[in-house]
Amino acid sequence: MPLLYHNKMMLSGGAILLFMVILSLAGGYFSPYDLYALDPLSRLKSPTLQHWFGTDNFGRDLFARVAYAIRISLLVGLSVAVAAGVFGMITGLLSAWYRQVDLIAMRICDGLFAFPSLLLAIAIVGILGPNTLNVVLALALVYIPSVARVVRSAALVIKEKNYIEGLRSQGATDGRIIWCHIMPNVISPFIVQITFIFSVAILTEAALSFLGSGVPAPMPSLGNLLLEGKKVIFTSWWMTFFPGISIIILIFALNIIGDGLRDLLDPNVRPLSRRVLGLLRARP
Repeated sequence: MPLLYHNKMMLSGGAILLFMVILSLAGGYFSPYDLYALDPLSRLKSPTLQHWFGTDNFGRDLFARVAYAIRISLLVGLSVAVAAGVFGMITGLLSAWYRQVDLIAMRICDGLFAFPSLLLAIAIVGILGPNTLNVVLALALVYIPSVARVVRSAALVIKEKNYIEGLRSQGATDGRIIWCHIMPNVISPFIVQITFIFSVAILTEAALSFLGSGVPAPMPSLGNLLLEGKKVIFTSWWMTFFPGISIIILIFALNIIGDGLRDLLDPNVRPLSRRVLGLLRARP
């Protein structure tokens, strides 16, 4: 806890993320307007005390829709991080321990790495159909290889330690060695990787929704809100500003949490603030 308290970067990111979570959960209470209620007479009104973020091109309250869209983004990002983490952990550990599994699993990962993540996600959603569950499945499949690679690399190092050889000589089973002795030692890089996947999944989901392959309208998503705002970007700035700034804040918060976790869990890595100061001092 003292180390966590002194990690200002992680605390700052956590505070920002907590604010966004509260906004997403309590947005419906702050706004008395229905997400889907059409009001043509209030179409494209600028932000006021009645409509804090203005209204969209159907007269719907933008604040309520952005708050709900943040909730969807957080839910999708968390679901993708959990799914990719669980299957990536299992794949990485088994690949590090069993050579036959490694040959098959890592070649599959190489094949998935050959495609850009966004294009692969679009292809999978195109096959399964555009809805929230299929977006989660597609993004989880896209990011499992990156988790598996990180876990495998860390597990291969642990596998060569002397105490692992001692456990083998004492007759410990493969399952006991993998899950009780190797897995706890790869948790640190695993958690950091999961944090970054959380943020990238939010960004990719927004991109999919913007392209029409993500969360289907009329359910609000930060991506499809940006798509609606693109049509009136020069006359109704609030339509793109508030969804866009929400994405930026979410990604920023999760990234600095990830960097703070890396500094906290890996004592061999200098904190980001010291690295930045070192670069500034090194400049002529």
